[in-house]
Amino acid sequence: MSREQLDARRMLCPMPVIKTQNRVATMSAGEELEVICTDPGALSDIPAWARINGHQVIHSVQDEDEIRITVRVGA
Repeated sequence: MSREQLDARRMLCPMPVIKTQNRVATMSAGEELEVICTDPGALSDIPAWARINGHQVIHSVQDEDEIRITVRVGA
């Protein structure tokens, strides 16, 4: 299983979700994508997008400056 990283820092809604969607479209089921962003809306937007599209958020963490959300690509 591979893990990729997407830098979506300094992007505002809806760009983190759009960039995530575009990257996931190039990946295979079971692969993981770690999205690094600074938009606080991504904490709810990316999990909602993942749920609707059959993917799974397996980890999310927020520190002072960054949010990291890891999505496992669904079938």
